[in-house]
Amino acid sequence: MAVAQLKQDATEARLSVLQMPEGGWSEAARADALARVRAMGLPSRRDEYWKYTRPDTLVDAVAPSAALFDAGEDLVFGEIDRLKIVFVDGVFDAEASDDLSLDGIEIERLSASAGSDIHWAKDVYGVLEAKGQDPVQRPLAALNTAFATDGVLVHVKSTPSKPISLIYIHAAQNSDAMLHHVIKVDSGAEVTILENGPAAARFNKCMEIDLADNATLHHVRAQGRDHERRAATHIFTRLATQSVFKSFTLTANGVLTRNEVVIDLTGNDAVAHVAGACVGDGDFHHDDTVFITHDALNCESRQVFKKVLRNGATGVFQGKILVKAGAQKTDGYQLSQSLLLDDDSQFLAKPELEIYADDVICSHGSTSGAIDDDAMFYLRSRGVPEGEATDLLTLAFLAEAVDEIEDEALAEEIVNRLSAWLIRHRRT
Repeated sequence: MAVAQLKQDATEARLSVLQMPEGGWSEAARADALARVRAMGLPSRRDEYWKYTRPDTLVDAVAPSAALFDAGEDLVFGEIDRLKIVFVDGVFDAEASDDLSLDGIEIERLSASAGSDIHWAKDVYGVLEAKGQDPVQRPLAALNTAFATDGVLVHVKSTPSKPISLIYIHAAQNSDAMLHHVIKVDSGAEVTILENGPAAARFNKCMEIDLADNATLHHVRAQGRDHERRAATHIFTRLATQSVFKSFTLTANGVLTRNEVVIDLTGNDAVAHVAGACVGDGDFHHDDTVFITHDALNCESRQVFKKVLRNGATGVFQGKILVKAGAQKTDGYQLSQSLLLDDDSQFLAKPELEIYADDVICSHGSTSGAIDDDAMFYLRSRGVPEGEATDLLTLAFLAEAVDEIEDEALAEEIVNRLSAWLIRHRRT
């Protein structure tokens, strides 16, 4: 059987177990997304941007089961004053959530708004995702747009008094969840979005972010806890003039995680930073795929990704900076590094620059290496045990990525979680 037919059959098998929500303002976007899924087909290993990551368990009709895991820790960001919105296996939990009201912000659930024909989110839902399909196809994101049953629609009109916290709880071993969030930030407003939790046995999440002139969004995410979970996440961000988007992701545990970030700088003097730190041990595959397009003057972008891998773990980084003609004074920086703590782990990197303007500063660097012998000798010679010395050097390696978090309290929380994970996984 031809490869194309196999791909089509796999796509239809996945679609056959899903039911699209009907009616309301999102109906046209969902129908368009479904047509795109069928035209593209769900990803396979033969696709260029999936050659390092097997998508089989992300596209199978039935989700693999994932055991629940308790690390004995409270949920991340538990000490932060925030508005909590909780989803359990992709289903909104009203009792565990706070009242969906906050100064300067309108928050609605996607499912609760579905009955209306007119909604502000109609100009964003599926729109940024569809634009993000060119030049690289992202069929799992289109699948999400078509079939996601819930999520939050957040309209930030002025700067709120505290962050919005999206909490994802995994409660059933065979749960299969899709969530779609839309966030619109008006001119001059600033907001922080927090995300944490394993979400489900298999999780497909899409977040579309539209930033107006002079708007700012800080995004800090922690993925972890349940090791057998699988996740494919997508962030699509459009930046207008002098807007700022900064995103950081911590990933610990997870047998398969694919995080895609697509950023479009459309207004002059916009700033986009995306960073990540991951720590993996054993059956662990982590893929960061980033595509940043500069389509305006004097914009800045940074990609900083650090991965610590051991015991056969695999890390993937695919990052691209596209500078369109006329996007002069672009400053694009890209760094991807891995720390391999044994000979069994591997890091696969595909950094790309595509530049059609002549007055730019763009750079990329990608390295893999082991613990520095001189640094280890220095610590050991001063009485630091080998395990503790390894942890200290690992945290130092990850520091450049963590430093992308502007809020000191959030950065400290991330460092504490990294330290706790390293201690639990320390080799004696």
